Amino acid sequence: MLRRHLVDKKLVSKICEESQLQPSVFYQWLRQVLENLGAALGPPVSNEPSKREKELVTRTKELEAKLATKDHVIAEVTAELVSVKELGGP
Repeated sequence: MLRRHLVDKKLVSKICEESQLQPSVFYQWLRQVLENLGAALGPPVSNEPSKREKELVTRTKELEAKLATKDHVIAEVTAELVSVKELGGP
């Protein structure tokens, strides 16, 4: 009934007459729907991370591990280069 009023633009009086419903009840339902609309359209209430968030955390950890490996390799190559230069290499 609320959808017929809100979407189809039917008159409240016609809807209530057809349904043998008091308009005050209809408006009470409408008020309840509008009061709870924010919760219905807002983000999920769950405190648990979403599947996408879990995927992003996993991907972030993988990239951090890869970056740590690269940093380690760069440190080793740099140390070797410094060692070669100290010995009078090219």
